[in-house]
Amino acid sequence: MERRLNADRSDRAGATLPCGCGGRASYAGRRAKTMTAVLGDLRLERAYYHCPACNAGFHPRDRALGIEGASLSPGVVRMTGLAAARASFAETGALLHDLAGVNVDAKQAERTAEALGRAVAADERDVVGAEPGRAPTMYLGMDGTGVPVRRAELAGRAGKQADGSAKTREVKLAAVWAAATDARGRDLPGREPGSVSYTAAVESAATRDADIELSPFARRVRREARRRDFDRAPRRVVLGDGAPWIWNLADELFPGAIQIVDLFHAKQHLWDVAKAVYGPGTDTAERWAKRRRDELDDGRLGAVLRALRRHQGRDEARRCIDYIARNRHRMRYPAFRARGLCVASGVVEAGCKHVVGTRCKRPGMHWSVAGVNAMLALRCCVLSNRFDDFWLRHARSAA
Repeated sequence: MERRLNADRSDRAGATLPCGCGGRASYAGRRAKTMTAVLGDLRLERAYYHCPACNAGFHPRDRALGIEGASLSPGVVRMTGLAAARASFAETGALLHDLAGVNVDAKQAERTAEALGRAVAADERDVVGAEPGRAPTMYLGMDGTGVPVRRAELAGRAGKQADGSAKTREVKLAAVWAAATDARGRDLPGREPGSVSYTAAVESAATRDADIELSPFARRVRREARRRDFDRAPRRVVLGDGAPWIWNLADELFPGAIQIVDLFHAKQHLWDVAKAVYGPGTDTAERWAKRRRDELDDGRLGAVLRALRRHQGRDEARRCIDYIARNRHRMRYPAFRARGLCVASGVVEAGCKHVVGTRCKRPGMHWSVAGVNAMLALRCCVLSNRFDDFWLRHARSAA
């Protein structure tokens, strides 16, 4: 391959070529560089043009091959991105060496994967066309989880300690999926296999009344909903854990959608009250919590609130009363089940662990916000089965 490429000198396309600055660049001989390709190191000789107007130069062949300013071939970049989306940068280098005989060190894997992630993030903002496969019932879930970040990323943030200990920033994640159906096409309280897509970033979800634009995360959620044709589904369901920001976004972006508080989060709030009142691990706490959970399952929220008000002198009980009062219309579990709807946000919870935790919350990791957002963009693209489509667009734009 090296001999074949270097024997072709058609990249010298005349004495001068137009430069991006508007001037003319003159041919200044041939220059060589070594590329790491899928088949090994490759010494490539290319025509070089220099522009006296801007004192810069370029290689037409590098532009044609998509390797301008790069030491890795597009094939190795693709391999590195796919591996780094699933494994640490050190593990990525080891995998490429062991499985393909390609030498990419951890730092080079990091730079390459994050650059690719930034390209994925830009593509995610630009490509918002609806994908095929809209189902009669579509779900959209949102949640947040912390990722460890470098100390500099916490400067000026309220509530953060100034010592050197590891602290976190919140990644907000949205997942969209289609309802499973039975043989007759009726909805089941589960997800259609392979239908889940993800988008995530360290971004704000807050939008002030005076703001003209939606918050960055609200725009992200709206793009994913449009991509999945969520808005046009006959039944739209938003699932969450009860955090106010989730329902603010749901009200703003998807008016008329069914809103459901995750049943297991609601039960956890009741268990927290039981432990605070009767002590963790006691039989009395277990009995009290079970009665309240049964009442919640049966839709007897009035009974739950009456039992909680007997202990409203405790902070945990007051918080739980407020939680149920704010979300009462989202906790009509018998009615939701009767309509074949899912009442648990397990897909989103699993997404936080699988998309974010597995890759970004491993021992010793401390991210910059830019770095973790790039990796989340790349990982969401891979896990949502969109990487091949992205790569085709990316390769065409680089050529």
